[in-house]
Amino acid sequence: MDLLSSGTEQTTKGTANSGDQQATESNESGEEKKAEEPLPKPSAIPVQPTLDPEPELPLESKLSSPQHDDIRQQIQNLRQSLEQRQSALESSKSRLAHAQSLLKRLDNEYRSFELRLEKAGLNLTYDYARLLRQRLERLRSQTIASGLTQGISEQLSAAREEQLRLEEYEAIKDPDATAQVRLRQARQEVVIELHAVVTKHIDVLDEYYNTVVELQERFEAYQELLQQRLFWLPSAVRVDIHTIKELYQGTVWFVSAFQIKPFFDAMQNSLAERSIGIVMLLMTLVILLVRRRTMLTKLTESAEDVGNVSHDRFSNTLKALLLSFLLALPGVIALSTAALMLKEGNNFIAALSSGFSDAAFMTLLLGVLNSVARRNGLGERHFNWNGTTLAAIRKQIPMLLAVLLPVVIILPTMETPEGTIYSDSIGRLLFTVASLALAWFAYRVMTALRQLAHDKAFLKVTQQLLVATPLLLAIASLWGYHYTAVELEGLMFISTCWLAFMMLLYYLALRSMSVRERRMTLKRLLEQRAAERKLAEAREAAENSGEGVPVTLNMPEMDLADISQQSKSLVRILAVVLSTYVLWIFWADVIPALQVFDNITLWTISTDIEGESSLPVTLGDLMLALLIGVGTFLAIRNLPGTLEVTILSHINLEPGAGYAITTLVTYFIVLIGLGAALAVIGLQWAKLQWLVAALGVGLGFGLQEIVANFVSGIILLFERPIRVGDTVTIGETTGTVSRIRIRATTLVDWDRKEQIIPNKTFVTQDLTNWTLSDPITRVIIRVGVAYGSDVDQVRDILHEVVVNNERVVEEPAPAVFCVGLGDSSLNFEVRAFVRDIMDFMPLSHEMHSAITNALKDAEVEIPFPQRDIHIRTAPVSEGEPVLSKESS
Repeated sequence: MDLLSSGTEQTTKGTANSGDQQATESNESGEEKKAEEPLPKPSAIPVQPTLDPEPELPLESKLSSPQHDDIRQQIQNLRQSLEQRQSALESSKSRLAHAQSLLKRLDNEYRSFELRLEKAGLNLTYDYARLLRQRLERLRSQTIASGLTQGISEQLSAAREEQLRLEEYEAIKDPDATAQVRLRQARQEVVIELHAVVTKHIDVLDEYYNTVVELQERFEAYQELLQQRLFWLPSAVRVDIHTIKELYQGTVWFVSAFQIKPFFDAMQNSLAERSIGIVMLLMTLVILLVRRRTMLTKLTESAEDVGNVSHDRFSNTLKALLLSFLLALPGVIALSTAALMLKEGNNFIAALSSGFSDAAFMTLLLGVLNSVARRNGLGERHFNWNGTTLAAIRKQIPMLLAVLLPVVIILPTMETPEGTIYSDSIGRLLFTVASLALAWFAYRVMTALRQLAHDKAFLKVTQQLLVATPLLLAIASLWGYHYTAVELEGLMFISTCWLAFMMLLYYLALRSMSVRERRMTLKRLLEQRAAERKLAEAREAAENSGEGVPVTLNMPEMDLADISQQSKSLVRILAVVLSTYVLWIFWADVIPALQVFDNITLWTISTDIEGESSLPVTLGDLMLALLIGVGTFLAIRNLPGTLEVTILSHINLEPGAGYAITTLVTYFIVLIGLGAALAVIGLQWAKLQWLVAALGVGLGFGLQEIVANFVSGIILLFERPIRVGDTVTIGETTGTVSRIRIRATTLVDWDRKEQIIPNKTFVTQDLTNWTLSDPITRVIIRVGVAYGSDVDQVRDILHEVVVNNERVVEEPAPAVFCVGLGDSSLNFEVRAFVRDIMDFMPLSHEMHSAITNALKDAEVEIPFPQRDIHIRTAPVSEGEPVLSKESS
């Protein structure tokens, strides 16, 4: 609730409090000089930081149009606006002075109080702690007017708009420059004066806004300081003989508060207000109870296929989880219905309603855990948890609920005005009973867990810690630190529930990956057998063709053991990081040591915004940046296996596609992690872009080829013009792609030599991929027959030969053509298509052999080339014989 008071009253109080504060500071100086003087107690009346809210509507001056309105009317409106603005300026000055006075007094009180607490440490009495608690309650009940900063911002915006309109107003001239000179001068003077007042008002509002923001920050810091110190101070007297008397009186009060008529009236009023919700809850409860036996049967059936590779599905586990949750709901719904039925009662009954709501939440948490631990349920069959531990959980949870539910239902009544005086007696008794129950539960469960565990020493220490902690908190409560014990045990309970929830998510993830890994193993075995058959066929074809092929291709495929290890490691890391982060949030406000890293400033960075102070970079920021870096490294190290299990195994990808996706995602994670780490320590992109540009230019010139190959590798992975296993021709080199890396790609040619070719070559030069989309390749066989042969007969013979060959595919169909008349033969071409490039040479051999035999059987002559040779001799000298011969 906002406490609003006038500036005059607050100023008067501020003067008095200021004098008291100066006296307090003088006392503090005396304490520093004389340590033996007793520690002064804080004033029971702290500074009240209350401020009036801003007007609902921002002030807007009424400015007439200089061209159309009468000049006298303009002057009158301007003077009226001037008076309003001057009044608003004086009001803002008064508010500013009041806010500055409050800020000064609050800052002095905060610093003085901080020094006193530092000197006293934790050596404070119960009465002193009680006064501190009263001061904290008063501060919590007082807040600065809600929306005050927003109202000031609206006033600033309206004033700036009016300032701009006045500047434009001054620039407009009258059409008649000679008329009414004196009136125009008077109007100009009023406009100038109004503009000056608006400018001053803007400056005052700016300062007022900054003062209010600083006052809010100091107010919150004051409350935080009190809360942190009160956490470790006694909140009650130690338990003694008087506590037993208060316990008896509290029991009498609690029993006497149960009266039939108030309960009956509360139920009637609640039914009238919430009848629909109550009826729906009751109907849901009836349905769950009727279907309970069926749900138990389905829960058992969901575990029948666990471990069966052919029928096991992760959906069975999700079904079991849903059934476990539904089986835990009846008790939750019953308690929630009771809470709604008592909602409209008096203070005591309303407190019981709140207790029933808390009990419903606790029943939900422990009930779900009990359902998960059910025999043949989610934990035993799906997660393969320790059966002895699950049996102990099933046995102990009903006993724990039997103790905790009454405690949780009764405790809110201790917060009512009538029950507050019994909080130190009944409240501490109930807290002690609950702590004993939690200690016994931890002892029994950890004992069962240690029976079959390997690391018994660690579990023994853990058991001792879990059992001793509730007992020590109960002792602290009885010793007077009840508030501290309640808060710590509540945080421990919430933390335990969070860890249990994270453990459930972790095992769900492991279960999902386990199902996928088993199915991937079966799929890999089938693919391996198919690949072995295909490799045997390729070897046979290579032997027939005389070409060399790789024995095995270096497919970017991970081993299943690596996949399992990497995926589990990444899930484990994510679970630990998320659990630790949330636990840090839970406990940061309780343990001041957790905040020490945020109080150590390493350096500051400028914001480049006028009026804004530099942002500090703390040791906590540096540690967070290091954690982001380590997390990024672990993510990219364990990413391939996790992607394979979670995503890629669900998609029918072509060879090499999974490797491309994994590589690109790895680059993306590196960029995101690096950017996040740099941003945390203040190295923002706006400050790094010139350095990155300079590095880009340097890399472009100094490492041009390496960068070109790197970028080309990314293009190959993204565009995928070649894949592992493809047969390609680049330049004069033809071979099979065996591996693709970031800088270069490896080809194995027909001589089984590995050719390392930079990736840039595949992007910038002509590339022939024989198997990119279709491995079918055409083979042309050229045949010549003698002149005089029957062309149609030869064509039919050749066509019959090619059709009967097993290596020739039916689609596209083979064809035979007479393509020319040669010097000594009729030229035919046989065009056929083979399934694989490895069939090229075997088909050529088989076709030539078959064609030769077929033409021979048909008595079709394959002619030899015919040539006419003329031999001439050169003239000889006299006396030598002359020989002349001509043959054809």
